Amino acid sequence: MAKELYLVTSRYDENEETFLERVNTACANGVTFVQLREKDLTTRAYYELAIKVKKITDRYHLPLIIDDRIDICLVIDASGAHIGDDELPVDVARKLLGPNKILGVSAKTVARAVEAEQQGADYLGTGAMFPTQTKVITKPTSKQTLKEITKTVDIPVFAIGGIKEHNINTLTDTNIVGVAVVSEIMQAPNIADKVKQLKEAISLL
Repeated sequence: MAKELYLVTSRYDENEETFLERVNTACANGVTFVQLREKDLTTRAYYELAIKVKKITDRYHLPLIIDDRIDICLVIDASGAHIGDDELPVDVARKLLGPNKILGVSAKTVARAVEAEQQGADYLGTGAMFPTQTKVITKPTSKQTLKEITKTVDIPVFAIGGIKEHNINTLTDTNIVGVAVVSEIMQAPNIADKVKQLKEAISLL
């Protein structure tokens, strides 16, 4: 089965037009999921940006996942939401989303992974596997922990955090469904080429 390439967005202080162009290029060239992640926007600004990103993901028939904000996910009818340790409990998030939306959960430990699965998560994001410069504060996750999580749960697991084309090959034998990438795509000089190179790299896992 083909591995998934999950784009997690970051604007890196770029203007909105450039940001949307980058997301569009990534979608046009083969990412399979898009997560809109905005930590600093007001609710209104997040909502307005989410509508614009959803127009892009709809064009390519890709799922749009909203980070943190279940309200925005529901209002714009995104495909789902992703939550971390500091958001709503998983079972509460599932209740709000209903049975038909995708619910992703960050899980750095086996215990968290099991809890998330039992409470209704559809997939897990595990990491940070490598050092990362995103605005999200991360703690390192070992490859061994990643392997234990994938062995323990039955739902798909994505590796995330500092993943680059050159280090994807270290994630072999982990049984992940794919990788989630931020800066390697969003800051790439040529996003089209980078997405294709990443897809080739993850196909070898």
